[in-house]
Amino acid sequence: MQFPGDFVWGVATSAYQIEGAAKADGRGESIWDRFSYTPGKVVNGENGDAACDHYHRYEEDLRLMASLGIRSYRFSFAWPRIFPDGTGQVNSKGMDFYRRLIEQLALYGIKPAATLYHWDLPQTLQDKGGWLNRDTAYQFADYAEALYREFGSEIPLWITHNEPWCAAFLGHATGDHAPGLKDKPASVKASHHLLLSHGLAVQAFRAVAPASARVGITLNLAPVYAASESEADQAAARRQDGFQNRWFLDPLYRGAYPADMVAYYSQWGPLDYIQPGDLEVIAAPTDFLGVNYYSRSVVKDTPASEYLQLDGVPPTAPLTDMGWEITPECLTDLLVRVKKDYGDFPIYITENGAAFPDKVNDSGEIDDSPRIAFLRGHFKSALKAIELGVRLKGYYVWSFMDNFEWAHGYTKRFGLVYVDYATQRRIPKKSALWYRDVIARNGL
Repeated sequence: MQFPGDFVWGVATSAYQIEGAAKADGRGESIWDRFSYTPGKVVNGENGDAACDHYHRYEEDLRLMASLGIRSYRFSFAWPRIFPDGTGQVNSKGMDFYRRLIEQLALYGIKPAATLYHWDLPQTLQDKGGWLNRDTAYQFADYAEALYREFGSEIPLWITHNEPWCAAFLGHATGDHAPGLKDKPASVKASHHLLLSHGLAVQAFRAVAPASARVGITLNLAPVYAASESEADQAAARRQDGFQNRWFLDPLYRGAYPADMVAYYSQWGPLDYIQPGDLEVIAAPTDFLGVNYYSRSVVKDTPASEYLQLDGVPPTAPLTDMGWEITPECLTDLLVRVKKDYGDFPIYITENGAAFPDKVNDSGEIDDSPRIAFLRGHFKSALKAIELGVRLKGYYVWSFMDNFEWAHGYTKRFGLVYVDYATQRRIPKKSALWYRDVIARNGL
C-alpha cells in the first residue's frame, strides 16, 4: 500500500501544549495562562507553565524526530512570545527561539510547517475584547506579516489558524476553552473575526512571502450522519454540518456564509459585524486546506435540540481515551466530500491521532498497539481517498509527544513519544517505531 512519492509524513504540536517557559525571555501572558490559572477550568488545576519544556529541550526533541525519519514538523508560533502585548515592539528573544528551532530543523532535513495561531491569544488583546474586537483581526495580520518577513524563505508551509471552530465556539459559547465565555451570540461574532483575520493574513502573505511558500488554514472537520431517515433527524444533521463544517468552508471557498445558518444564528441578534467586503477578504485564494480529523458525528433530533445540544447516538464503534469513536472509514467520506463540494485543491491531514491510557511496562517500554491500529486504519482510508482522486499531499500525526491537553491537563496522552512529566524524560512508544517504518517504506 504505497503512497505517492512526494507524500509528506510529519508530526504536529502546538506552542502552549509543549513549550513551557511561560515566563521566560519576555513572553507575555496568553489567554490560556489566565484560563488555566482560573480555578475549576483545567483538570487538577494544571497549566502549561512547564509542559514538555520544549523551549529548553528542542534540540533533544528534534534529534528524536530525526531518528524516527520524520520529514516535516508542524509547530505553532506563540503570539505572546513574539509580541508580548499582542502588538508593538517585537520581542527579539522570542523570535530568536524560533530562529534556532528552524535552523536546527534545516540541519536534520526536516521541513517546517508553521501555524500562526493555535489558540494562545495575548491576554492584553483579550482585555480589549479579544476576538470580539474587530481590531484583533488587523493586529493578527500585523503579527503574521512580521513572521512572514522573518521566516518566509525558510518555511515552505504556513497555516494561519488551527481550528477556528474551537477558538470561537469552545472559547466563547461553551466556556470549555479560553477565554471561557458562555455567550452564544459572541461565539458567532468571534468566528467571523477569526475568519476575517485569516483573510487579512493571506493578503499579507501574498504581499511579502516568497512565491515558493504556500499558505492555507486548518479546520477541524467531521462528517455528519443522521441517526435515521426521518425528516427531523436529517434536518438535525444538516444543522450540525452547518455548525461544524459549512460555517467555515462556505465563506472560505464560496465567498458566503451558508444561508440556513445565517438565518439560524440571526435568531440571537443581528450579524451586523459582517461588513461590506469582509467575505471577499475571507475568500482570498489559498494554496491548500489543512484538515484535522478525529471522529464522525451521528445526530438525532429532539424537541429541544439546537446547535451544541444535538443529541448524539450511543457509540457503536470502539472509543479512544477521549471517548471519541474510532471511525477511520469516515475519513475517506470527509475528504471526498470536501473535493466534491468545495474544489479540487491540495489537502494535508494536519492532525490525526488518538489518546490512550499509555503506561510504561516493567521493561521500560510503552506498548500502545491500539494507537498503531488507529493510525493504520486512518492511513488506509487516506490512501483510499487518494485513489478516489483527492489531492492529499501529506499527513501529520497528532501528536509528536504527550503534552498539555487543554482543559484535560496532563491526563490524556496523544503522543507517539511518552513524556514523564516529573523528569521530562522522552520514551518513544511502540507506535513511534512503527511510524518510523511506515515513513521508511512510504506505505503500509
